[in-house]
Amino acid sequence: MRLPDARFAAVSPAMAMEGMAPLPRAGAGGFSALMRSVDGEVRRFIAQGSGASLPGGLTPEAASLRLRMATAAAEAPGARPASGEGVPEAERAAFLNRIAPWAESAGRALGVAPELVAAHAALESGWGRQPLRAADGSDTHNLFGLKATGGWKGGTTDALTTEFSNGEAHKTTERFRAYADPGEAFQDYTRLLRDNPRYRGAIDAGQDARAFAQGLAAGGYATDPAYAGKLEQVARQIQGANR
Repeated sequence: MRLPDARFAAVSPAMAMEGMAPLPRAGAGGFSALMRSVDGEVRRFIAQGSGASLPGGLTPEAASLRLRMATAAAEAPGARPASGEGVPEAERAAFLNRIAPWAESAGRALGVAPELVAAHAALESGWGRQPLRAADGSDTHNLFGLKATGGWKGGTTDALTTEFSNGEAHKTTERFRAYADPGEAFQDYTRLLRDNPRYRGAIDAGQDARAFAQGLAAGGYATDPAYAGKLEQVARQIQGANR
């Protein structure tokens, strides 16, 4: 279950250049390592002149290409830690305060701490920064990236998203649910988790962020193999801030 690809930008394999050193994955830390590598190579290129080959057999042209690839990778899902790094603390707090009443209600119904529900909404919506929008630009209030499956009779919108198959990401257009307001979205989310036996492992998890996240992942909530870890990371951050 995914939000639109405003969050995702893929680097095409066609951008690979012969002799270019392998690139680290743009994960939590991988992207930083890549940028440090690129910065060092470009600095050496500037110091040595345009005719020089960079260490590791990387030509100036390849260095330029790698820098462009690194810039594109900055928009990849793993380039921004799930914890919300890059989102100002005040903005994160405002998002959590805005959804707090609904998160508390959903938490009571599901037997989990409201922080865990809030963390799920934060992860799926990019802390409210990447709302799923309808074709006319209006907000669908779909904070949990729920698809229009299972006999859904409400409003819908189609959006480009990224799914994973055998660990590989691919783009696809899916139909998502649309709600009149955030309250309706939280109510539908609560019904889905409570009534679908696939998510039994997430119910009554209490304060246990890992159990909640792994219960959702085991039920097939998302195809991203790193989904449980990302959700747990956000939940623990929120729990820590509330202590």
